Amino acid sequence: MGVIEQALIFDCGDDSLLGVISSSGQDSSIGVLIVVGGPQYRVGSHRQFVNLARFLARHGIPCMRFDYRGMGDATGAQRSFAEVGDDIQAAIEAFVAAAPGLRKIVLWGLCDGASAACMAMPAHPLIAGAVLLNPWVRTAEGNASVMLRHYYLQRLFDGRFWRKVLRGDVHFVGALRSLMATVLGAGKRQGASASVAQTAPQQVSAPAKPPHLADVPDLRQRMLDGLTQSGRPFAVLLSGRDFVAREFQQLTKLDSGWRCAMDSKRVAVKHFEQADHTFSRVEDACEAERFTLEWINLQASSSFRS
Repeated sequence: MGVIEQALIFDCGDDSLLGVISSSGQDSSIGVLIVVGGPQYRVGSHRQFVNLARFLARHGIPCMRFDYRGMGDATGAQRSFAEVGDDIQAAIEAFVAAAPGLRKIVLWGLCDGASAACMAMPAHPLIAGAVLLNPWVRTAEGNASVMLRHYYLQRLFDGRFWRKVLRGDVHFVGALRSLMATVLGAGKRQGASASVAQTAPQQVSAPAKPPHLADVPDLRQRMLDGLTQSGRPFAVLLSGRDFVAREFQQLTKLDSGWRCAMDSKRVAVKHFEQADHTFSRVEDACEAERFTLEWINLQASSSFRS
């Protein structure tokens, strides 16, 4: 199918937001709303959101990507991912107004966009499910534990690290101080630890915390409440080369509420062992697109009918 793209401007409070709808021109009862992870605008890293929207449109599923207030071509002050609930609701209303045949909306988000999608799940009656890529569940203690387990311990057994030390390429005292700070941070964690699969340090990306990701009180609980209260199906896509994904995996092993939610039959989990945080490799991005399409089509034949 060919792809038709329509730009639209819509209101959110006193501000104006800009969105782009990609479709095949044919009616569809299910659409996808991309909830942008940030700080980004509607295109995404390496045009990730553009490519996804056009892929879904070619397969008969209209897709809308849009700018939050304060980002891209939207007006207003920039805000954190925990404060975009009104933006998401306004985007859904604009999407449905432009495509009146829509009866169900699937939220699709990466990183803190996935976190925002979780919290928005119960907020609108048309939201039928969500696809969550590497959801952001960061806490200081959780991050310290993941870094210790999946970075520092692996470096101690990595011959390349010690060769760099011997050559003077590594500031050993500084590295040791960093390790000790991480150990002290991980020591603050309460409860039992869990064993999580490891990969070589050179294969794992550790994206820095974006400046707009202010600490959100009760973030993990708010996300869990959104998913459980909605009762809707969701899929989780996790990258093998990403500490954000590792922290999410650790959370779902240690926290009984999250463990119960992830064990539900309404949840699908897909691992992408070679993917980094933003699925920057073409093959990983294409596989994520295919999985999204297949999951939506599967849900359309069952859960989305309820």
